[in-house]
Amino acid sequence: MAAQSPDNLLEERARRIIETTIELAEQGGFEAVRLRDVAAHAGVAMGTLYRRFHSKEDLLVAALELETRAMAERVEQRPPKGDTASERVVGFFVMATRGMLRRPNLSRAMLRASAAGEPALAEKVEIFHELMLRMVVGALRGAPLRPDDPALGERERLLGEVLNQIWFAVMMGWSSGLETQASINERMRASVELVLDDRRLDS
Repeated sequence: MAAQSPDNLLEERARRIIETTIELAEQGGFEAVRLRDVAAHAGVAMGTLYRRFHSKEDLLVAALELETRAMAERVEQRPPKGDTASERVVGFFVMATRGMLRRPNLSRAMLRASAAGEPALAEKVEIFHELMLRMVVGALRGAPLRPDDPALGERERLLGEVLNQIWFAVMMGWSSGLETQASINERMRASVELVLDDRRLDS
């Protein structure tokens, strides 16, 4: 077997580190993610971990990206259904919420890290929001976005950003104990109906 290049080996270790972070956060939430424990459970040296990640927030934001990419794959395989844009977008947020609440300790930890406001993590957090935006716009259009699809229009980008920001704020409320799965779904349904004008979107 050919030896792996240093870059490939580092990427393999980085993924193992992120997967270990997910396991620890799922078990014990934000406080359970300690860099030394992550390194020990992932079987890597602290120096290897620090070459890619600089804090527990960095680890958890990377976990959020990995989980969101997995969500995008599921949405591509089973896109939300509906005759109108509103029905499809509401369906997407129901799917996204159900996925997040399936592992509450992990989700609360990832949300807390993404809302920490660390300037060094801004670009990584933006990747999460862009992935969510593309899934919302896919629901608006009625099919998941592909790399060769037309660029996002100004209006659909604005609609996607607004709805994603509302969902993120409601999820932060859930993380603080202010929302339930039922109330999240109801708030998103009401928000989608207020924001979207299906007569224009589906005409």
